[in-house]
Amino acid sequence: MANSAINGILEKMTGKDKDYRYMATSDLLNELNKEGFKADADMEVKVSNTVLLQLEDAAGDVSGLAVKCLAPLVKKVSEDRVLEMTDKLCDRLVHGKDQHRDIASIAMKTIVSEVSTTAVAQRIVDSLTPQLIKGITSTGMSTEVKCECLDILCDVLHRFGHLMTTDHELLLSALLSQLSSNQASVRKKSISCIASLASSLSDDLLAKATVEVVQLLKNKGPKPELTRTNIQMIGALSRAVGYRFGPHLGDTVPLLINYCTSASEIDEELREYSLQALESFLLRCPRDICSYCDDILHLTLEFLSYDPNFTDNMEEDTDDETHEEEEDDESADEYSDDEDVSWKVRRAAAKCLAAIIVSRPEMLSKLYREACPKLIERFKEREENVKMDVFNTFIELLRQTGNVTKGQADINELSPLWLLKQEVPKIVKSINRQLREKSIKTKVGAFSVLKELVVVLPDCLADQIGSLISGIEKALNDKSSTSNLKIEALIFTRLVMASHSPSVFHPYIKALSSPVLSAVSERYYKVTAEALRVCGELVRVVRPSFQACNFDFKPYVHPIYNAILARLANQDQDQEVKECAISCMGLVISTFGDNLQKELPACLPVLVDRMGNEITRLTAVKAFAVIASSRLKIDLSCVLEHVFSELTAFLRKANRALRQATLGTLNSLVVAYGDRIGSSAYEVIIVELSALISDSDLHMTALALELCCTLMADKKSNQNVGLTVRYKVLPQALILVRSSLLQGQALQALQNFFACLVSSANTTFDVLLDSLLSSAKPSGQSGGLAKQALYSVAQCVAVLCLAAGDQKCAPTVEMLTGILRDDSIINSAKQHLALLCLGEIGRRKDLSLHAHIENIVIESFQSPFEEIKSAASYALGNIAVGNLSKYLPFILDQIDNQQKKQYLLLHSLKEVIARHSLDKAGQAEFQDTNIEKILNLLFNHCESDEEGVRNVVAECLGKIALIEPKKLVPALKVRISSPTAFTRATVVIAVKYSIVERPEKIDDIIYPEISSFLMLIRDKDRHVRRAAVLALSTAAHNKPNLIKGLLPELLPLLYDQTVVKQELIRTVDLGPFKHIVDDGLELRKAAFECVDTLLDSCLDQVNPSSFIVPYLKSGLDDHYDVKMPCHLILSKLADKCPAAVLAVLDSLIDPLEKTINHRPKQDAVKQEVDRNEDMIRSALRAIASLNRLSGGDCSLKFKMLMNNIMKSAPLAEKYNSVRYE
Repeated sequence: MANSAINGILEKMTGKDKDYRYMATSDLLNELNKEGFKADADMEVKVSNTVLLQLEDAAGDVSGLAVKCLAPLVKKVSEDRVLEMTDKLCDRLVHGKDQHRDIASIAMKTIVSEVSTTAVAQRIVDSLTPQLIKGITSTGMSTEVKCECLDILCDVLHRFGHLMTTDHELLLSALLSQLSSNQASVRKKSISCIASLASSLSDDLLAKATVEVVQLLKNKGPKPELTRTNIQMIGALSRAVGYRFGPHLGDTVPLLINYCTSASEIDEELREYSLQALESFLLRCPRDICSYCDDILHLTLEFLSYDPNFTDNMEEDTDDETHEEEEDDESADEYSDDEDVSWKVRRAAAKCLAAIIVSRPEMLSKLYREACPKLIERFKEREENVKMDVFNTFIELLRQTGNVTKGQADINELSPLWLLKQEVPKIVKSINRQLREKSIKTKVGAFSVLKELVVVLPDCLADQIGSLISGIEKALNDKSSTSNLKIEALIFTRLVMASHSPSVFHPYIKALSSPVLSAVSERYYKVTAEALRVCGELVRVVRPSFQACNFDFKPYVHPIYNAILARLANQDQDQEVKECAISCMGLVISTFGDNLQKELPACLPVLVDRMGNEITRLTAVKAFAVIASSRLKIDLSCVLEHVFSELTAFLRKANRALRQATLGTLNSLVVAYGDRIGSSAYEVIIVELSALISDSDLHMTALALELCCTLMADKKSNQNVGLTVRYKVLPQALILVRSSLLQGQALQALQNFFACLVSSANTTFDVLLDSLLSSAKPSGQSGGLAKQALYSVAQCVAVLCLAAGDQKCAPTVEMLTGILRDDSIINSAKQHLALLCLGEIGRRKDLSLHAHIENIVIESFQSPFEEIKSAASYALGNIAVGNLSKYLPFILDQIDNQQKKQYLLLHSLKEVIARHSLDKAGQAEFQDTNIEKILNLLFNHCESDEEGVRNVVAECLGKIALIEPKKLVPALKVRISSPTAFTRATVVIAVKYSIVERPEKIDDIIYPEISSFLMLIRDKDRHVRRAAVLALSTAAHNKPNLIKGLLPELLPLLYDQTVVKQELIRTVDLGPFKHIVDDGLELRKAAFECVDTLLDSCLDQVNPSSFIVPYLKSGLDDHYDVKMPCHLILSKLADKCPAAVLAVLDSLIDPLEKTINHRPKQDAVKQEVDRNEDMIRSALRAIASLNRLSGGDCSLKFKMLMNNIMKSAPLAEKYNSVRYE
């Protein structure tokens, strides 16, 4: 806009008419907000002066608009103008009239918040600081002026504290002097200011501030309000600077505990502020507070029930149901005192206790012994807000128990779960009292506690259900109940039904079903949806099995059916309700179908109709899967054809979840109702299935192949079905078998497919075998098959041979051995596949009838090709699995006599041992062989110079230990004192292989001995130390209870392995240049990966604070291979122990920033560039986890890091992509 137009607006802004001024100011605001607004120097002065003038306008709405004009104006005018405006406003603030002070203050805050460039900020800070200090410290200044100056200074420090380092000391002195002001408002704002300043203070000045405040506290001044201020100041400081406050805890914690216990009875606020400060220490300085945790715990438990003005005479142990009404009337509301603020102390104690629970997982067992009974007792708290905090603290205790004990099956007397189980009767008794209270909020809180209890300790309420039923009934039936209460009650009912045996509920079904079914017809959709989910569990409980039982379910069938049908038939309702009604009706029909014969013709078409609706079809498809799987063989004749055609059409849809559900449902329908479906429908499905078989979605492929097998296995399948499979599905299967990605369920399904296909009359064995062997031939473009693909082909060939029977299998084995005998074959791929096929067939079938097959296979050990040697080793081992008594002595004899072939023969032996250690029958068979000879042979190779040989020996010993633990464990233990380092390392790796996830007889034998193996982490040889770390990691993952008791001793030793050891770094002279080799790298990587595993399985034993600094911090700045696991650990800690991470967040920023800004050299090869990209993404994932922490915004360094990431387009793009992974 032309300057003349702006001049016109400015003239109107100074006119006499208030409305004109308002409209003109609004016009100016619009102009300033336009992208293209530019003004010359004169115009800038005019606009700035006019806006400042408008700030003093008598009309409030005009001055309010003028403030809004400042935000865009600051970005559009020169630095000098901004500085000039700031100075004028500051002058008005300090020396101006009272009526203009407020608007000047708001204007100043606007400018401070909108300044974006460092140069302008620096000039403003230099100009403002002296004036604000003067406004705060001058003796003649009024309280209001001081408060406004403190407010603005707080904003300035928060945004630009790091630019004011030269004035930090001056500012600190000025602000500390205000802590002794007579005005409470000045003291309060001074605390905020010092806290904002603290985050950018140097350690020396922070120490100075802390020492001064602590000294004032030690002196115990005459004014209690000043003592309270100083305690608040300490809490604010620790919240602002986090872990940096740690060194000062020695002075402050004893002081605060002393103030809490010795304060006068009326000084509740002093106690409250002390407990709040202690809570802050626990969350922000978890490492340094360690030694005071017990004292703080006792303090919080003492003040949790601090109520000097009220004596509770109720007998705790009397819980007579007859007093229910009386208790309702005389609920603890009878005592009320507006002057009584002791509840603040109890609330602060509850929150402080919650901080201990959250930040100290290692104290969990102690907390159960000491804090849990006290918390349960305090459920009776008379002040509702405090009661909610007590509930929340107890919920934190339960959640932490869930975190710490996740995945632990066995419960011993030291386990937090066992300790919790002992408290369940008391918890339920106390909660029942709360469920009889009038307050809705209390009841909601009580159900929240019960909900968490059932999640953490399923099946714990079996003996208590009866006492809880009346509370559930009352919550659902009471007219005063809110939707929120009903939802909480229903969620708890669903969880408790899902986690307990159905028979527990049978006596109470009548009482429960009525309120639940009435909740189904509630108007609020969330209550209805939750009630329908409860109905689903109710159906399972009412008829848990189809055998006759003592409980008569029939009276409940029609009420449940009618309630759900009313919701199912109603189209005009929320999507969540529709989906729940469909799922629930599926369960009802599959469970009660034999009692609903007359109703099915009316109900099933409604479900089919829902299948035609895009938003409900997935749920309806799953419902039909449930119905089809029912053992009642529900009569679907009225809808079966329609359902089949709909489902077939769904196989073409783009929605992956729908296609998956459809395949599962079709499978169930074909199994149950195949005799009623025409074979032409099968053919259409098979054509659709062929399009779904691909290695790009192996889960879908497995489902499609399983359905294909089901269709072929159906007796009614005619010739056309087999031909359709042969011409449509078989070509896809032969492409799939060549994929290197094929594994697991998809590979199993493919094997079953070939077995089914050879059993059907349409495709001969020879054609299939030829197709499979041809598929393994190298193709022109892609070359040979991947190793994994050859194994897949071999497994399919073996399954095919076994399915076809002996008359086909024997010639196939002869043909394969013929390939190995034929010297003229120069195609190594053909021999490779032949060996793998022999191995796979031999594992499944005894091949001893084929004379000298072992000698033919062992001939291939001479091959010049490594892959042939490996395949021969694999084949020999697997053939031995088929007939142990014949082939195992042959392998052992060869190991003794053939020095050059030892490595390959040991691999064969490993195959034999590994296969036999997997099941009981195999173990029994293996024990009958000569184990002593095998052991002597293996122990002789323990100290082999070749690492490959040692690893195979270790695996063999570990697997034999699973079969014969009584022999092996002592034999291994003897060798941990061997003078040879390689032997010690091999023995520990053997122990690693013997610790498997499934329960084994070795567990009890190795439990008392495991410490002697793991303590080799102190060994002087790095190979042995690494072996011990790997064994510890495996134990932590598979059997955490084996090592939990040893962790206090092992963890410091493990942490020590994460440190860079200079003595392990050597320089290799390669002539023209020197190469640095770090022999400790693998050990450090293994140690960090071990910590990562321990965080999953033994969180209660790990003190994260002592690990993060210095160990994790140094790992984040280490080699690429170490950084990657460290980023994962940091993400995990941010999720599981946020307080410990927040406490040291600032110190972790530099290594992360260095990583994301690292650039490879100009001449770096592609591999290095890719590795660097992976490392940056890994670091950004860790940063994304840190960004999710609540409280992370307190760290200025982290804020600046996030700003830098967002300013850099490539980094911002990567960050946004990893954030949503």
